[in-house]
Amino acid sequence: MNAITHSKTTGWRFDNTYARLSEALYARQNPVPVLEPKIVVFNHALAESLGLDARQLDGDHGAAVFSGNQLPENAEPLAQAYAGHQFGHFTMLGDGRAILLGEQITPEQKRFDVQLKGAGPTSFSRGGDGRAALGPMLREYIISEAMHFLGIPTTRSLAVVSTGEQVYRDTSLPGAILTRIAESHIRVGTFQYLAARGDIETLRAFTRYAMKRHDPELLEADNPYLAFLQSVMERQAVLVAKWQMVGFIHGVVNTDNMAISGETIDYGPCAFMDIYHPATVFSSIDRGGRYAYANQPPIAQWNLARFAETLLPLLSLLNEKQGQEEAQKMAENVILSFPEVFQRHWLNGMRAKLGLFTQESDDATLIERLLTWMSASQADYTNTFRALCSNTLNEKSFFQDEDFKAWYSLWQSRLARQPETPEKAFTLMRTHNPCVIPRNHRVEEALQAAAENNDLTVMENLLTVLKTPYADLPENNQYRLPPDPGGAAYQTFCGT
Repeated sequence: MNAITHSKTTGWRFDNTYARLSEALYARQNPVPVLEPKIVVFNHALAESLGLDARQLDGDHGAAVFSGNQLPENAEPLAQAYAGHQFGHFTMLGDGRAILLGEQITPEQKRFDVQLKGAGPTSFSRGGDGRAALGPMLREYIISEAMHFLGIPTTRSLAVVSTGEQVYRDTSLPGAILTRIAESHIRVGTFQYLAARGDIETLRAFTRYAMKRHDPELLEADNPYLAFLQSVMERQAVLVAKWQMVGFIHGVVNTDNMAISGETIDYGPCAFMDIYHPATVFSSIDRGGRYAYANQPPIAQWNLARFAETLLPLLSLLNEKQGQEEAQKMAENVILSFPEVFQRHWLNGMRAKLGLFTQESDDATLIERLLTWMSASQADYTNTFRALCSNTLNEKSFFQDEDFKAWYSLWQSRLARQPETPEKAFTLMRTHNPCVIPRNHRVEEALQAAAENNDLTVMENLLTVLKTPYADLPENNQYRLPPDPGGAAYQTFCGT
């Protein structure tokens, strides 16, 4: 059975600019139809923001579209080619189970990729089945929506459909397909793919295409490619700083998982910290801690250095008088500025978490002193910061530790040196310190209920809570609790 074009009007408005690029960048590929698609979860609010008719899509018709059994009108499905450094090792890759349907133009004239993940094998599958299991697809839906409501740039999930088929990993699992929405799926690895092919003209055309999508104002810059590198670097610094501020650990920050849009992409072995420790790792395959919590900023810089390398031929051509050596120096200066840029964004965010409106030279020391105490005391990251928003903090027995009292005194003195009132400081803190995050044990509870017992209520309740992460609601208190102490160490898996 072949996928067919569906002409019924449901609000789809595709403009497939990626499909008009060099065919070196993709392989045309229809989704492979599935046996019995059914919608498991559908994002009504996101659908409406995209200009889609949510009522028509939340049912059998939507299940057919989001499974790939029927194609929206004017879709031009393709699998994107890219490369990547996976755990530091370079590999030529591509969408092995994801198919880009096209670019939806919203009523506000914004452009978003619409991609099916788990839609069947492609020419980049390397022997894989191209499918996905229900649990990992629901995980991406839950975590990506949580990130969105936390205010962190992210791809989003429009729908998850079950396929009525089984996929085989270590065991037989129910199959599913996720519909992912992104400003684009252009990755650092996409540039690496073209650079590795040595096709400079295609690389230049593609770079200008990427700039037109994400930084159109830079096309007229004196040195557009250098300005583009600077812009991508800035977005990544902002993104990773936001990860750090909520205790999020991506788990697999390969160059093919770094989107130049600055969106969080690919939610395989991701997780949120409960107990604070900078060396925290959850991924079962990250045995050396390459992508541990504290390593995310330097890994981002390392990935950006790989991105800069792909732009060197363009910088050299633009600066023929100076040549490659000058181009390399300019790119290195951008990459070497990453720690300072990241630190600025992180420090400003952490100031807000502590109610600080002003800047003082010792603020970083104040913050690091708190984090050191949290690590030594095995304090819960999210709950500790939220507790600081309370005027009754010192009544809590956990905070009677002498080291904490010493820090608390320094913090109170720091607050007193700014003109803003304590009430304004607490208000600022409450908008930057979430009450609830997608706690790992809560996520697993929801996934188990959905995948094993066909019970979606646990996930639906969790998603409702995650929509208002900063609201201090008594009815959500159970979602603020960390896992029971003494349990097995939490571990995540890629879920491919």
